[in-house]
Amino acid sequence: MEIDAPVVADGPELYRITRDSGVLDVNSSYAYLLWCRDFAQTSAVARVDGAVVGFVTGFIRPDAPDTLVVWQIAVDASQRGGGVAGRLLDHLVDRVRPRGVRYLETTITPDNSASIKLFTALARERAANIESSELFTADLFPDAHVGEDLYRIGPFEPAAAAAEAGAR
Repeated sequence: MEIDAPVVADGPELYRITRDSGVLDVNSSYAYLLWCRDFAQTSAVARVDGAVVGFVTGFIRPDAPDTLVVWQIAVDASQRGGGVAGRLLDHLVDRVRPRGVRYLETTITPDNSASIKLFTALARERAANIESSELFTADLFPDAHVGEDLYRIGPFEPAAAAAEAGAR
């Protein structure tokens, strides 16, 4: 498996994987093309034999340049249960840390135990704090969307310190 930044041509596969998940909010196909163009440096795709089998999309918060917001993470049904999501998150965190990123934020619905487990494991493996709080209550959504809780993980060790510790 290879993990790297997405390219525009990956947009349709991100859309397909999201749609086929049956649980994620599906954005427009146009949105996935934009993610792959404008947020490629803060997103990642996993490939097997050149085919996209998973992705994570994210962006740096404009008002908090030390914070990566993970928008979506999804893995193709053929690869679920194999640790792809965790590898995608590890790759992305490692890639953005040299830019001064010390925190990761994401929102998760209270019933999404798989995502809660995934992000809790990331915090544990990185020896980082994890906090959760209510962010968007269900009444804020104009449709039948359930509320979203904010998960904030960090601080991550600065990239230079992590590299130095690994060299010891």
